[in-house]
Amino acid sequence: MYIKRAAERTVLGLLGEAKVVLVTGARQVGKTTMLRHCMPSEYGYVSLDDPEALSLARDPELFFRAHQPPVVIDEIQRRPELFAYVKFLVDQSNDFGQIVLTGSQTFHLMKGVSESLAGRVAILELSGLSLREVLGSEEREPFTPRPYDAYRGFPTPESLNLWHRIHRGSLPALASEGIGWERYYRDYVRTYLEQDVRNLVTVQDEEAFYRFLIACAARSGQLFNAAEVAKDVGVSPKTIDHWLSVLLASGVAFLLRPFWANVQKRLTKAPKLYFYDTGLVCHLSGWLDPTTAERGAASGALFETFVVGEVLKSYLNAARDVRGVRFYRDGRKREIDLVIQRGRTLYPAEMKKAATVGADDAACFPLLRDFPDFEVGPGAIICQTSRPLPVAADVTALPVWCI
Repeated sequence: MYIKRAAERTVLGLLGEAKVVLVTGARQVGKTTMLRHCMPSEYGYVSLDDPEALSLARDPELFFRAHQPPVVIDEIQRRPELFAYVKFLVDQSNDFGQIVLTGSQTFHLMKGVSESLAGRVAILELSGLSLREVLGSEEREPFTPRPYDAYRGFPTPESLNLWHRIHRGSLPALASEGIGWERYYRDYVRTYLEQDVRNLVTVQDEEAFYRFLIACAARSGQLFNAAEVAKDVGVSPKTIDHWLSVLLASGVAFLLRPFWANVQKRLTKAPKLYFYDTGLVCHLSGWLDPTTAERGAASGALFETFVVGEVLKSYLNAARDVRGVRFYRDGRKREIDLVIQRGRTLYPAEMKKAATVGADDAACFPLLRDFPDFEVGPGAIICQTSRPLPVAADVTALPVWCI
């Protein structure tokens, strides 16, 4: 069963804007499957997971004689020496979108791009399935809170078991209920440790790295403190920083940066750590069913992880810059979970696991008025309400499916 990806339209649009298109993202998020469904029929396809193709790629000239553009080259990071020859090829032509590359290790990919393809490549980072995609939504614009009236008549999904979706995770293979959840994630983590991690960094103690994964999953949605994680894992903070770069480069996790502006106010500079896939968080945390995940002490952080991931997916699928999605926290520990900057307007959003929320949950939104160079747009409290509801002037309580 194939679920139509929101990024399909973006990929096809990028073919007309850049000479090379790179689709990256974590292991098993569906990069190859999406391209096989959406690419025009004249594009060839070759994967460097194929030993014969991998061997042939040692000689880039021979490789491109056998696989002439237009072509999709999968797992390009396995032969980074191809980047220079791709540059040579595209510089000989004025045609756009003739070479499409995919890969799952951002560090190696970005190194090759920065050295050889700068100014020639458009990059799309694909994540797991979004709730929009699962529900078949036609919404393509990145999420920003809107006035309440904009949500009138917003279609309500006929059936959505939210916590089943949060626990099941967003990896496309698990969209099929016939796939065993526990076995799938156990194999996923083992493959990740044995392949992606080893390719990115030398890990002397895989058991310690696994403890690091568990410690990070337990902190998803929290400010990241390397010293605290190091104490739990039993390694140095320097090692934790190094291993964190592996999580980020392999697309497993991301750092949400704090909003910062030139004002006389002490704001935090520490980022928050989030996992892209809540199913992986549940697996690493030992939450074996949706009920345990929903009722556990960390369920609020898990709900926040899910919502922030959904917001970021809406930007990634449209190939928009995610650096405008941040959070606010000042020296008095007053927080706004999300501050979305669009131009010179700031849109605040809070995440609450509760079904009923009120104006008090948006009490920190007015803090954004302290920044004189910005306007403050409509705000949202994303929660488990059954329908959009106005809760304060220009603040709307939103169900998750409105993101």
